[in-house]
Amino acid sequence: MLKSSPFKTSSNSVSRLMQTVALATLPGALALFYFFGWGVIFNLITCISVALLCEAAVLKLRQRPIKRNLMDYSALLTAVLLALSLPPLAPWWIATIGTLFAIVFAKHLYGGLGYNPFNPAMAGYVLLLISFPLAMTRWLPPETVITNAPNLVDSFLLFFTETDSQNRTLDVYLLNADGFTMATPLDELKTGLSMGYVLPELMHKPIFNGWINVGWQWANLGFLLGGLFLLWKKAINWHIPVAFLAAIYLISGFFHLFDDQLYIGPMTHLFSGATMLGAFFIATDPVSACTTNKGRLFFAASIGVIIVLIRNFGGYPDAVAFAVLLMNMAAPLIDHYTQPRVYGSQEN
Repeated sequence: MLKSSPFKTSSNSVSRLMQTVALATLPGALALFYFFGWGVIFNLITCISVALLCEAAVLKLRQRPIKRNLMDYSALLTAVLLALSLPPLAPWWIATIGTLFAIVFAKHLYGGLGYNPFNPAMAGYVLLLISFPLAMTRWLPPETVITNAPNLVDSFLLFFTETDSQNRTLDVYLLNADGFTMATPLDELKTGLSMGYVLPELMHKPIFNGWINVGWQWANLGFLLGGLFLLWKKAINWHIPVAFLAAIYLISGFFHLFDDQLYIGPMTHLFSGATMLGAFFIATDPVSACTTNKGRLFFAASIGVIIVLIRNFGGYPDAVAFAVLLMNMAAPLIDHYTQPRVYGSQEN
């Protein structure tokens, strides 16, 4: 019996791709858990649960097959990326609101998977950052620096009730050994520079330990490892992560050479905040990113430039989500002007 073509089927289905990308976040997630505790796990559980429930509810309202669409794992991946971007021990409703917005509004409002112009996880993150800036900037200090890290029970209570077993709030845990509230490395640098300090003075703080930072560099190395795994598995193309990281390195290096007392160096940019997560897992979203190779290079390089500009001159310490969403808007136009010429056609 003869069969019609194609005779070879591709193994790169949507569900397999989403599973591979979710699996690749594991090294970075483990590093975050090691340095920042149980809140990372609670964020993951909450975001994944809310994402699957919202996905099923919207699919039912749209009269779409629920099981088949849930099994593409796109909602799960969105939840994982959002959860890994949230501060550990931010209240449970932060993760809930962000995930609900990402799935219902940023994804299904535009027609579902394949039609959303913006990265859903980053849309949810930006909504939270603009709406609840205080809660979104209260990261616990790394457990190698913090003097009284919460245990599992206290972390659970802080996450769901905002007080621990001794009726203490998160503010107690945000204080370092010297009695000063700590922040993320990028936020600490931005705040210190605005107060008139110079970089060499700031780098002596415990959160930097004289080099890049404590905790965040290992999380970024974990996401870098996961990103290299994705490249090896050919789940993503090299154009976006390479252009993304190269642009950050070159632009931040230029500023640092211009004034190394005020502008942080390339390595601090690369291994702080959500840089590696953005380069390999967020900017590479096949739906909201550019599709041509030239377009991908311009798209990702532009994201890198915007990140450095916002970190140096903007009001937010990290800028990955804003930069990605801005370039998501430009992706269709970039694709239009970077389409390869059809073989055999003649230019006018």
